Amino acid sequence: MPFKYEPNWRSLQSHKTPQWFRDAKFGIYTHWGIYSVPATGPNTSWYGHNMYREGTSGIRGTHATNQFHDHIKNYGPTARFGYKDFIPKFKAEHFDPEEWAELFQNAGARFAGPVAEHHDGFPMWDSPTGSWNAAQMGPKRDIVAALEKSIRQRGMKFMVAMHHAENWWFFPHWLKDADVSDPAYAELYGELHNLDLDIPPESWTRDHEWALQDMPSKAFLDQWMSRLHEVVERFEPDYVWFDYGLKFIHEQYRKNFLAYYYNMGLKWGRDVVVSYKGNDFAAGSALVDIELGRMADQTYYDWITDTTVDDGQAWGYMKNAGYKSVSELLHYLIDNVSKNGYLLLNVGPRADGIIPDQAKEVLLGMGRWLALNGEAIFETAPWHRFGEGPTRYAVEGAFGDMGEKVNFTNRDFRFTTRNNIVYAIALAWPEKEFTIESVGELYPNEVASVQMIGHEALLPFHQDRRGLHIARPNEQPCEHAYVFKITRHQTCEMQ
Repeated sequence: MPFKYEPNWRSLQSHKTPQWFRDAKFGIYTHWGIYSVPATGPNTSWYGHNMYREGTSGIRGTHATNQFHDHIKNYGPTARFGYKDFIPKFKAEHFDPEEWAELFQNAGARFAGPVAEHHDGFPMWDSPTGSWNAAQMGPKRDIVAALEKSIRQRGMKFMVAMHHAENWWFFPHWLKDADVSDPAYAELYGELHNLDLDIPPESWTRDHEWALQDMPSKAFLDQWMSRLHEVVERFEPDYVWFDYGLKFIHEQYRKNFLAYYYNMGLKWGRDVVVSYKGNDFAAGSALVDIELGRMADQTYYDWITDTTVDDGQAWGYMKNAGYKSVSELLHYLIDNVSKNGYLLLNVGPRADGIIPDQAKEVLLGMGRWLALNGEAIFETAPWHRFGEGPTRYAVEGAFGDMGEKVNFTNRDFRFTTRNNIVYAIALAWPEKEFTIESVGELYPNEVASVQMIGHEALLPFHQDRRGLHIARPNEQPCEHAYVFKITRHQTCEMQ
């Protein structure tokens, strides 16, 4: 096995985002697990954490939530009905990996995969490190193996999302009245200390609890690494995605994993990707992910953002959830790609394995647009300007799309490019004749032709210092956004 990468940041920074990922732009993953049974918000995938924490009462004051009260109302006290008691209800009786993979492909995704292990420490594969997994309990199926086969058969790259670093503190093992207080967990999960901190209950935050928690033990760190070795060696994922929580993992373990996985990619003869959040890896050693975020302008480094198809932050199936519109998600994708970014979109199936119809409709709507206009997204590069127009997202960075809605105008464009083509993507239906000001920077007569994708005829245009003036077709070829394909002469014809 050729060991090119060493477990130090200087060596790991030599690993670059592979071209297949830079071309792929768009992927889908699924938050699906035990938490899909209660399926109540505000964040369904955190139900196992929140159900044990009352809100603003003593040590439970880490996260005010209605899930604690919902749990007591619907199931009783946690001492009588704890998180583990949801497992027999997580049956996945209608799970069809072929149907999921077909849906993801028809949505236009180029890579896809499951959350292989969430914060709750319940692996969705047949893990040899314990019987607490989906193959031995609940569904009694190796979910990751089934999806890996179906997704690859559809020609998509396969990814796994790993959240298990946060399992260290996810359950309150120190609460004696909860079913998670088994002393057998002590070596893996540690205890709280400094409980005499003088913090008013109304000021308590999850950060305070983190500060009280012991640092992860060697036993936990070894299990964290072991689970990663399991998914890498069994499923050979093209992409390993990490959630928050790596800051609790000893730095050498983080470096050891990157070197191991990058070298495994060399062994397989494939280029692989790792993404992370915050500052948990050294800059340039992996791809940074901005949860629910975006950039205000084009960046000199590539990045990805993950958001969810529902109209909130459920991160899993939630009863009575609303869903984002096709236009909203396509505009998000287009804006990201124009700024040197990518999009990973979450879908939350029900506990029985069925993806809700509303989610399917949104995904298929995205797929119809991409089937027509995908040449302006896939295998493209950002132009030297990301776009123009009066409308921008007001918030950038992590959690930048938390409820923010924008209404783009017919003056708002985003740009991508390939070879001698510039794609000007109109985010609203333009006027009868309109101007793309940024194209005014091109040389005179540099534009050879203009076409709207989905409209066969070439469009009349003229170019001056104010920009490129184009007569748009009378009929819309699609919905949501409209792509002008601007072909340039490869050599200048100077006036």
